[in-house]
Amino acid sequence: MPSTTVIILDAYPPPPPELLDALQAMDASLVTRTLRELREAPPELLPVADVLLAPAESDGAAVRMAVRRLRRWAGAPIVVVWTVTEFAALEEHVRIGHDYLVPPFLPALVGARLHSCSERAGLGRTLREADARAELMGYEKELEIGREIQAGFLPESMPVPDGWEIDVRFRPARQVAGDFYDVFEISRGRRLAVVVADVCDKGVGAALFMALIRSLLRHTAQNSGLQHLVAAGRAGGSRRIPVVGATPLLNAVTATNSYLTRNHLRQGYFATLFFGVLDPLTGSLVYINGGHNPPLLLPADGSPPVALDVTGPAVGVLPDCVYTLGYAQLDPGDTLFVFTDGVPEARCPDGRFLGDDRMLELLAGPPSNGKVLVDLMDLAVREHTGTAEQHDDVTMLALHRPRAARGPHVDGAGTRVVA
Repeated sequence: MPSTTVIILDAYPPPPPELLDALQAMDASLVTRTLRELREAPPELLPVADVLLAPAESDGAAVRMAVRRLRRWAGAPIVVVWTVTEFAALEEHVRIGHDYLVPPFLPALVGARLHSCSERAGLGRTLREADARAELMGYEKELEIGREIQAGFLPESMPVPDGWEIDVRFRPARQVAGDFYDVFEISRGRRLAVVVADVCDKGVGAALFMALIRSLLRHTAQNSGLQHLVAAGRAGGSRRIPVVGATPLLNAVTATNSYLTRNHLRQGYFATLFFGVLDPLTGSLVYINGGHNPPLLLPADGSPPVALDVTGPAVGVLPDCVYTLGYAQLDPGDTLFVFTDGVPEARCPDGRFLGDDRMLELLAGPPSNGKVLVDLMDLAVREHTGTAEQHDDVTMLALHRPRAARGPHVDGAGTRVVA
């Protein structure tokens, strides 16, 4: 018969010699604990056992509480109470559901009884493990459903104006992510909105806020006015010129921030974001950078990348804050590289970040196109991470204006990439 682990409850009276002899004869593994130790000891010090042997004089309710704690941390043993003279005390334990032993404590009888208890304990552990696996599978199924729903918030296809390319790489750290990107038309199709954002934290909570923020930004931007008047300096004075798309941009970011700070400040979630509005005909870009990693404008002539300034705080942090507009120009051959902090903060197995310097080093030189750029950076992140766990979501978007227009193309790896 396989060895049975038995916890002997250290309480008055001690087990009689005949019972101890029977336990030794059956090659049982014995450990002694007090009720206090079973109730208060750190989980890592709790013994894993098949049987808890207690005198009939012990408090049945206290023993049951100790077993409940063992069930949580070390598996639940079967309680077997023994007595030599106090047979009336067995009644409370039997009513609770405890097993019992009474004289004569013959090795064969004790061994058969404890072997039966050991099998019951093993069956109980198996059932609890099966329940835990079923619960985990259910949770994983829910996560998979959440991942599919979240994927529906990301654009399956992106509107790409003639003479432009957009390439995207999106890799969540978990099944659901806090990062998101979006590309859509505003101002009656005259402007292209490009959004890359990163909700603080990751996992299910961040994914819920990602869906909320993305919906607020897109809905407000697509249902706002056409233009915003901006002062432009000139020698001898100034004039105000219309910047088409600036009003939807400002309205979307300020309204989203207002909604989040008014209704969800207690949840503690916020998002950094880059929201750019492109004029495809001229290459002019008006944008808001709300606390996000500064996107990099890579000139066609190979000169050093230009970082687009932060123009306001992250959304969802400060009520009634002011967002200003930033401006950039993409000429033929230029590329705008937008990314989340999962790129420079990718960690190798010893914890070191990829870092901004290494990222700039990889981006040196004129970009041939956005896909080459995204592939290069994604490979660098993967090689740097190596066998380490991916700690954060990774999102990259390259907006490229080729010197000569090319037709649409699709990434063979399944990445959403449009040209």
